[in-house]
Amino acid sequence: MRKPTALTLVIGLVAAIAAVGVMPRAPRLTAQSTGDAALAADVRAATPDPEGLRGLAVAVLDNGQVRTAGLGDRDPAGRPVRPDTPFEIGSITKVLTGMLLAQQTASGAVRPDEPVGALLPELTGPAREVTLAELASHRSGLPRLATSAGDLVGTWWANLTGGNPYAGQDVRWLVDAAGDEEPGDGRGQVHYSNFGVALLGQALATRAGTSYPQLLERELLRPLGMAATVVVTGGDGLPAGHAEGATAGGRAVDAWAGAGYAPAGIGPWSTAEDLARLLGATLAGTAPGADAATARFTRDDDSRIGYGWVTTRYGDREIVWHNGGTGGFRSYLGFERATGRGVVVLGNTDRNVESIGLRLFGAPGGHADGGVAPLPVWISAGLAVLLTFLGGLSLLRATRRAPDRLTLAPAVAWAVLYLGLAYPLGNWSVVPGWLWPVGAGLSAAGIVLAAYRWGGLPSLAGAPPWRRLTSTVFSALLAALAVVVIAGG
Repeated sequence: MRKPTALTLVIGLVAAIAAVGVMPRAPRLTAQSTGDAALAADVRAATPDPEGLRGLAVAVLDNGQVRTAGLGDRDPAGRPVRPDTPFEIGSITKVLTGMLLAQQTASGAVRPDEPVGALLPELTGPAREVTLAELASHRSGLPRLATSAGDLVGTWWANLTGGNPYAGQDVRWLVDAAGDEEPGDGRGQVHYSNFGVALLGQALATRAGTSYPQLLERELLRPLGMAATVVVTGGDGLPAGHAEGATAGGRAVDAWAGAGYAPAGIGPWSTAEDLARLLGATLAGTAPGADAATARFTRDDDSRIGYGWVTTRYGDREIVWHNGGTGGFRSYLGFERATGRGVVVLGNTDRNVESIGLRLFGAPGGHADGGVAPLPVWISAGLAVLLTFLGGLSLLRATRRAPDRLTLAPAVAWAVLYLGLAYPLGNWSVVPGWLWPVGAGLSAAGIVLAAYRWGGLPSLAGAPPWRRLTSTVFSALLAALAVVVIAGG
């Protein structure tokens, strides 16, 4: 009997055409806008490539005058972003924590050279001796995140499934984890540490006899009138009308929340309007802890750092700034003392928005630390291509060589599962989405050939049955894991 070559090609082509209707599509900044129309036009001019962006909320401060605009969509339903739409702000929170240190120092509650162990008596180990100023300026020598094997695995799994890697990491957990860390040889040099800033914020709150969210509200947010800025420490309580986060490839992700890392940027939400209030008061010197923005220590050839705030020279311009990133959001704020100009940019995908902010300043683009995508771009782009075609190609190979049905059945299952994995894990803002339907057609062709061969194959042949069955069970477990990942996406 001849192989059904023509039928295989036809079904593969039909499957590919049908898959076009459901192929992955990266978010793209839409034409709708709210607020100041001229500012919205300026933002679009500063965003030459709208691919991978869903929505933006922007504020520009010029000598005390604030303009705000919302661009694009705050969620997949297409509801518009407004200037008062809440976004996760990520590591921008670090400047708030730095300002709390400056404010508490001015009030006499703490000293910058005070060891953190004096504020957290329950903290054990060498980390006790790190000073508050070292924590605020990333010179503590502590790692970027807690480094236990269990924590790293949990973070990897959450990033893989689009979940919250900080779930369950409360204040007690953070202090216990700090007891297991030792400042490295880099102490005294600037090395970015979410862990260190989180420890600083919890120490300040403990000295004040309250929680970090309450301390922040009392000492900074309320005096500045930042009523829309909140810290979410659990899985619920998200602010009304909030933007929904996603990857630049279009995958929905969970909000990040966890009380332990809240001072470093896990859980805080704010708006472009609120952050413009922060910039205005900091520029004017009237914000509590405004002195935190004073550059104190060298970061690199172009940058210095204060308490949270970074000061960087771009040509003949000097901008004081910070950015942030969570699983599905990016943020940037900065101000220029020489011109009295301030900029806030908030985005609800994991595509960086810093270059937009710098263009609004008229400064050349540059890279800054603050938050990274759950998977680096080149990895997620590679996964898109690899997983899209791996299943179909493997199945076509198996249809020629499979000695029995026990070999062929897993190959069919993986052809489908690999496509499902490619969909959420691939970065479809970098890789063309039409490749996925091509992979779907390839897998469909392989399934046709597998069905053709099925009737002529024995159930089990070749190697000892126990070995073959063990291999099949292992493959089934991996397939179950893949299903969990797909469901999480």
